[in-house]
Amino acid sequence: MGDTPANEEAFPTSYDVFKLTTRNRLMIADFLEGLSEEQWRAPTLCEGWDVHTMAAHFLQPMLVGFGRFFVTALRYRGDTDMVVDHTTRRLARHNRQEILRLLRAHADDQVDPPRVGPMGPFAETCIHLRDIARPMGSKVDVPTDHWTTLLDYMVHSRAAAAIVSPGRLDGLRLQATDAAWSAGRGLEITGTAEALGMAASGRRQALADLDGPGAEVLDMRFT
Repeated sequence: MGDTPANEEAFPTSYDVFKLTTRNRLMIADFLEGLSEEQWRAPTLCEGWDVHTMAAHFLQPMLVGFGRFFVTALRYRGDTDMVVDHTTRRLARHNRQEILRLLRAHADDQVDPPRVGPMGPFAETCIHLRDIARPMGSKVDVPTDHWTTLLDYMVHSRAAAAIVSPGRLDGLRLQATDAAWSAGRGLEITGTAEALGMAASGRRQALADLDGPGAEVLDMRFT
């Protein structure tokens, strides 16, 4: 993919996104099931969340409806981060086996949240899997084409502001080294699609896997 901004028709259909999300949820459940109890207590790239908490967070789109989320948001005066943390920690009261059962039972739920749509839950399966796997040194990941699909959304869709802070990628050209994908104009950043996606979504740890003059600029934007 080149530098021409994608239009809405260039994005995958909701049906296609639902299928990708289902595949990822089932793969994540298999990965989590293979981890030890000690690994379930290990930290993730999301500060304050261990693997158990993150595993529970995968359930939020399916088990926490908009109405319940809205009521909780009133309690926290619209602080979305606080609302997400609250609902996730409630879900984390489930034990490991129940979380895995629920994740598999709801893997094919077609969730279409306001504003972000189906791409929101899909993005979480890509990013949060690596939030768990990267600190462990695990290579488990979604397919590369899932990352390029997500990168297109992150670069070209206004709805992606919930994932990519406005201005973070301004004046930068992203070039994947493991796929025929690039986007943006300006100082170049090269790396795998996964590393580009993780860095774009705010994971500073992924910067070590990126090269090019734009990587330094992106690093400064984190500070």
